[in-house]
Amino acid sequence: MTLWGQDTVKDVAESVGIYNFNKEVNTSLCRDVEYRISQVLQEALKFMKHARRTILWSQDISQALRVLDIEPLYGYESTRPLKYGQASLGPGQPLYYVEDEEMDFEKLINAPLPKVPREMTFTAHWLAVEGVQPSIPQNPTSTEARNLELVPKGPNANHALAAMSGADNTTTKPQVKHILSKELQLYFEKVCSSVLDETQLEYRTAGLASLKEDPGLHQLVPYFVQFVAEKVTHNLKDLFVLTQMMLVTDALTRNEKLNLTPYVASMVPPVLTCLIGRTLGTGIGALDHYDLRDLAAALLGHLCNRYAKYSHNLKPRLARSCLKTFLDPKKPYGSHYGAILGLKAVGGAEVVRQLILPNIKVYGQLLEDDIQEGSVKKAEAEKVVTAILIALRTLVDDDIPMMNGHSEASAANMRAKLVESLGEVIGGRIADSGNTPFAKAVLEGNSAAL
Repeated sequence: MTLWGQDTVKDVAESVGIYNFNKEVNTSLCRDVEYRISQVLQEALKFMKHARRTILWSQDISQALRVLDIEPLYGYESTRPLKYGQASLGPGQPLYYVEDEEMDFEKLINAPLPKVPREMTFTAHWLAVEGVQPSIPQNPTSTEARNLELVPKGPNANHALAAMSGADNTTTKPQVKHILSKELQLYFEKVCSSVLDETQLEYRTAGLASLKEDPGLHQLVPYFVQFVAEKVTHNLKDLFVLTQMMLVTDALTRNEKLNLTPYVASMVPPVLTCLIGRTLGTGIGALDHYDLRDLAAALLGHLCNRYAKYSHNLKPRLARSCLKTFLDPKKPYGSHYGAILGLKAVGGAEVVRQLILPNIKVYGQLLEDDIQEGSVKKAEAEKVVTAILIALRTLVDDDIPMMNGHSEASAANMRAKLVESLGEVIGGRIADSGNTPFAKAVLEGNSAAL
């Protein structure tokens, strides 16, 4: 008697054209399959233990197959890198989304249909009664194993086998839909209406608090993620709706009872849109959208800190998107502001030292004309300068002792170095602040980056 079902081996043999199958060969193949599976599992458990985990991942199985020189499995990798694309809904309205893999439609149509898999069945029986194995077909003895058939054969007994043999009277069941209870549907509608209620602050606060603390919301997570994405896509001019969607995302991520790891890739594009979008709100000299960008930057940093250990390429992809926006001179100051805060939130001082600091001198040339008095863009340029100074302050080590002061000659020398390294706009602001540890940390970080 083998643990591996002999019918499965026989069905596989029939699918490749082997019909006259000896029972002794079938039993030997079942035992060999059991041995190979146990061998792969033992190797996979070694990788799991070396990684100090208690859950076996699909990557462990892939590594075990590679060590045993067996052809690896495809289609079960959970760390496949995702690509974020950028689309435009109109002039000056970018939208970030996850790009889908392109496939040849004609090739899919002409491809042969896959065979219907075996039908899954469940039976219950007594394995042993007071230590004695009962004589039933599910528990045959060693002498009866060759004479008993565990499952009836033929097209009339198994619909899957009938479909494989070409029978015309087979039917397949429709796919199971995700059905929510009426209570969950009512809860979803009430929460969505409460967070978008502009008149009652208590109603909005109660809805966000429920998302943050209530357990049992696992079935509603994909619906809330889709709700946030749709509202951000169609309400780029409404700052209230965009702010509420960021608060909804933040409340979901703060709920310790929910596992949002599979949904991080879908939650990031709306946050990026609110962070580095070209036009948010009215866009006519208004500065209220900067508060929304601050909220999106804080939320992006929270997502990275909590879920980066599950997705190793999350931080590099976000840093790449923010850096691309920061280095694009055609982008407005609002996008540059969000990109700077996003880089700071994603990687902290190391990202600021490697990506922002080397480009400040060139970027300062873009700010020189708009930072002057009387400029239309002066207020937005000042916002960007403030964001740069906030990002550079992460380079200061808190353990450095405070200094009592410095001479005018040393101050002039330090100012000249700052202006030479960072330009007149940013270097002059740091020198005029009188913060000597801040100035030294920036100079040391700039020399290290070069």
